[in-house]
Amino acid sequence: MAHESGTPSNPATPLIPKAREGRAQHAAYVLLALCAAALYLAGEPVVHIARSFTSHFVALQIGALLKGICYLVEEIFHLETRHRGSFRRALSACLHLRWHVTLLLVCGSAYVALLDGDEQPLGLHLGLACLCQLLILALGLHKPSAVEISEMSERSKQNVAHGLAWSYYVGYLKIVLPRLKESMENIGRTNPNMLAHKETWKLHILVPLSCNICDDLEKADSNIQYAMDLPETTLTRAGTKKRVYRNTLYKIKDEDKFRFCVVEYATPLQSLYAMSQDECAAFSREDRIEQAKLFYRTLEEILQSAKECAGTYRLIVYEESGEAETHFLSREILRHLQQQRQEEYTVCDGTLCSTDLSLQISESDLPQPLRSDC
Repeated sequence: MAHESGTPSNPATPLIPKAREGRAQHAAYVLLALCAAALYLAGEPVVHIARSFTSHFVALQIGALLKGICYLVEEIFHLETRHRGSFRRALSACLHLRWHVTLLLVCGSAYVALLDGDEQPLGLHLGLACLCQLLILALGLHKPSAVEISEMSERSKQNVAHGLAWSYYVGYLKIVLPRLKESMENIGRTNPNMLAHKETWKLHILVPLSCNICDDLEKADSNIQYAMDLPETTLTRAGTKKRVYRNTLYKIKDEDKFRFCVVEYATPLQSLYAMSQDECAAFSREDRIEQAKLFYRTLEEILQSAKECAGTYRLIVYEESGEAETHFLSREILRHLQQQRQEEYTVCDGTLCSTDLSLQISESDLPQPLRSDC
C-alpha cells in the first residue's frame, strides 16, 4: 500500500542526498567530553592545565584577529563598491570584533595571572603565537574543506540549484500546475479512453542527473510519440503581452498498447549543463551532478509545501546507465505510470484523499445513532 504526499515514493530518490543534520556538531560535543575526561585522568596539576588551555585559546583568538586583518586589507580597496563607503561595515564583515577582543582580553588576563614565574617572557609567547598563525594563513591551511563549503552554501540557500529551483517554480510550475487537471478533464471528456486513469493526470517532470536534455522527446526515445497539446494558458508577465504557457500530451508505447501522460524535462537543467561546458563558469562535471541533485531536492521541498500544486506533478529523477539503451526513458516513464495506477490512496495535507472512498455524511445537524443499520 503506497502513500503519497505531493510526490509519491520514488525508488530513484536514494540517488539524492538528504540535508545534513548537524552530526558534526554533535561529534564535536562528544569529542570535547572525551578530551576533558582524558585531561582529568592524566593527573596533571590544575594550574598547569589551565595555563596551557588559556595559552592555546589566546593563540586561536590571535589567529582569528590576524585573519580578519588580512581580509580587511583587501576590503579597504572595495569600500565604495562592496561596503557603501563605510569602513565600519568592512571591519564588521571581516571581524567579530567585540567577541574576539573580549575573549582575547579575558584569556590573556587569565594567562598572565597563571604564568607563575615562567622563564619565557610573555612577549615571546605572543610572538610565537602570531608566527604560527601567520604561517597557517600564508600556507592557506585556514581555508574550509569542500564539505564545509557545501554545508555553508546549503544552509544559506546560495547554491546555483536553489535559485534555479525557485525560478522554475515561481516562473513556470506555479502557473501551469494548478490549471493542469482542468485541462486534462477537458480532454478526458472528448477522449475518455485516452485518459482513463485519473491518478496519472499529472505533469511528469524528468530530472536526469547528467543534465543532458534532448529538446525532442521523440528523438530521445522512439517509443515516446506526440499526441496533442493541452489548452494554452495565456498571461501578461514581466511586460510581455499574452505570454503562452503550454504542455504536451505524449503517448508512450507499452508493448502492444499506448499509455498517455503529460511529460517534459526540467528546463533549468539545461543551464547547469551549459555552465559545465563553458570555461568561464568554472563549473566541473562533479559540480553539475551535485547541483542537479540539490535542484531535485529543493524543487521537491518547494512543491511539497505548495498546496495549490498537490497531486498535480510527479518528479522522475534518474541516472542514465553507461550503456546505450534505446528505450530507457520510455521504460522509466512507464514504471512511474504503473506505480501511480497501483497506489491505492493518497495522503494530502495529513488527511486521507481517495476517489474510492464513499463517505456517509448526514445532512441533519441533529445527533445521529452510531449503528449503521438504523
